[in-house]
Amino acid sequence: MASLDSSLLSILGDRTAEVLDENLGLKTISDLLRHYPRRYVIRGELTDIESLIEGEEVTIFAKVESSKVKRIPGRKSAILETVVTDGRAKLTLTFFNQAWREKELRPGRQGLFAGKVGLFKGKRQLAHPDYLLIPEGDDVDQAIGDFAGKFLPVYPATAKMPSWKIAKCVRLALDALDEITEYLPEELLSEFNYPKISEAFRQVHQPDSAESAELARQRLTFDEALLMQLFLVLRRYEVRAAKTTSRAPIKDGVLAAFDKRLPFELTAGQNQVWSEIVKDLSSDHPMYRLLQGDVGSGKTIIALRAMLSVVDSGGQAALLAPTEVLAQQHYRNFLSLLGELAEEGMIGGDERGIQIRLLTGSTAQAQRREVLAAISSGQAGITIGTHALLGESVNFKDLGLIVIDEQHRFGVEQRDALRDKAREPAHVLVMTATPIPRTVAMTIFGDLDVSTLKDMPLGRSPITTHVVSQSSKPDHLTRAWQRACEEVSNTNQVYVVAPRISADDESDLQRFGLTPDELILAKNLIDEEDSSSLKLAMSSVEELYPMLTGDVMKDLRVGKLHGRLPSEEKEAVMQAFVRHELDVLVTTTVIEVGVDVANATMMIIMNAERFGVSQLHQLRGRIGRGVSPGLCLFVSSASEDSPAMARLRAVAASTDGFELSRLDLQERSEGDVLGSAQSGARSHLRLLRVIRDEELIAQARLVAENLLSQDPTLAANPELAKAVEKLRQEERAAYLEKR
Repeated sequence: MASLDSSLLSILGDRTAEVLDENLGLKTISDLLRHYPRRYVIRGELTDIESLIEGEEVTIFAKVESSKVKRIPGRKSAILETVVTDGRAKLTLTFFNQAWREKELRPGRQGLFAGKVGLFKGKRQLAHPDYLLIPEGDDVDQAIGDFAGKFLPVYPATAKMPSWKIAKCVRLALDALDEITEYLPEELLSEFNYPKISEAFRQVHQPDSAESAELARQRLTFDEALLMQLFLVLRRYEVRAAKTTSRAPIKDGVLAAFDKRLPFELTAGQNQVWSEIVKDLSSDHPMYRLLQGDVGSGKTIIALRAMLSVVDSGGQAALLAPTEVLAQQHYRNFLSLLGELAEEGMIGGDERGIQIRLLTGSTAQAQRREVLAAISSGQAGITIGTHALLGESVNFKDLGLIVIDEQHRFGVEQRDALRDKAREPAHVLVMTATPIPRTVAMTIFGDLDVSTLKDMPLGRSPITTHVVSQSSKPDHLTRAWQRACEEVSNTNQVYVVAPRISADDESDLQRFGLTPDELILAKNLIDEEDSSSLKLAMSSVEELYPMLTGDVMKDLRVGKLHGRLPSEEKEAVMQAFVRHELDVLVTTTVIEVGVDVANATMMIIMNAERFGVSQLHQLRGRIGRGVSPGLCLFVSSASEDSPAMARLRAVAASTDGFELSRLDLQERSEGDVLGSAQSGARSHLRLLRVIRDEELIAQARLVAENLLSQDPTLAANPELAKAVEKLRQEERAAYLEKR
């Protein structure tokens, strides 16, 4: 018999186990059983073809009516078109470069066909569908029954591992599994009327009824919430139990001198947050705080003051940024704000001055050696950098404060990697410009105290946003370019944002799930007048730049910026825009965060439907940072009644980041919400949805706090303690794999 930790190789063939690992990342029986069905199809109630809706994931039972191979002139490749029917309506199955399937998809064969419904020339079709043919001569009902039981689970699948193959693997796993040791306390099972874990796994994959499937799913979702909260609360206890050096501000240090230089007063919100941070820094326990605030709310000033307080105490501070552009922006901004206070050892520098250093992946070798020496000697009071700060060669003399900007780009592991460089527990301040609803903060940042900046600094200008629909009003784009030229004539500057760098980016391939060869074949088969449904032309920097400079903006100073440019060129372009040596900057989302050009008043975002709510809001926050009002245009080719257009209108109608964050989280997948770097513990969230399951998360937090208040080590619940420890180990292992 097998356990949850047993390898899939122990119950499946080598090739099947290999495909599950390579395609779905499933290595153990636990991984497979936590690959949950996304829905169920009831035998005898399969979707009929006539009712299919475009964009819907369907599974139908149908009969092959015909199969025909279309050869491409001048090419060896071909397309197979198979027509299936349910007796009332027909559906086309399209396979690119897979003519060999014609032999098995013969007229008269019956089977289950699954995929996403598309429309081509007004006809419904499935491209590259999964299918399971019923063996010829067998009783059809019996064959389906043997395969699916009453409920057919539909799993997230791949071309090499379709849903029904996953179902067979799950059945083998359940049959081979020993009784699973229950880890939830009996009183919790009774209180919430949950099934035991063994029964929950069986019912979620092979339900007796819709009700039993739902109850099993509730139990497994609660497990995810509770284990996460136990993990975070325990982490919180451990951090706060540690001892460290107080870094309270001193009376006549560099912080006091900096405050005298500030040309503005802090807002009431900034003062409130600062009082919370000062209390933490003054303690002999390390600060572990999240500072969240909308775009432009003044988080950076608060972070800089905290760093100066630590430098005053004789320690060092490090700021970790996700991109070179943002790290360089912080570096220049700090130098500007501090002036002579950042010129220690230089003629004209203040006697209380400090050194600020920058370290990124592209820092030249000679300069890198100099920066590393300044860090290790303690001369560098503040070091700003990217992931380069995590390298083994970076050694601080006395790291007292770690600031992590745009926290969603990093994981807990990166925080810990920097904390490991301190000789004693360092204070930690993480920042995010993506406002976070309470239960999201509770789930993602449950080990942190949370401070929130809600008011905006005085002097920020309002931003007006409009949606420019190319589908209904194509001439409005011409007007948008004219409006940009007018903005420049008023001595202002403009951003033009594109979703990709060049025309050969693979965005189309990702959308359609085709290989490059298949995409070429598909485009060759589509008449020019019908090509818009596949081409979905997307703007790119490399296409927009010559178009604009050769036409509507030929008399303007236009620059281009994207992630593939050499670091020196990126820096030169950005600085030229900052110095107003450029009027227009055609760019990708590399300017999404941190870029602060007060004279930039207009932004045109091309193919705005390609961006998420949070990204649009972040991009829009790059304008209106000076005295002149901002104008943002979302250019989109989405249809008027599409969800994408509704999303754009919602963002255009509000500049409230907290309101938009809920809309954002409702639309994005959990993996996107938690961030790709939020691995380890957070990767076990298969069912939990932070907006949908708000009540469950709050409930799990209370349960976790109650359990740990009575039993801080979970000694009375050893199986539960093992489950939490497993999360801790997974997190650590995930981090080590990335290094």
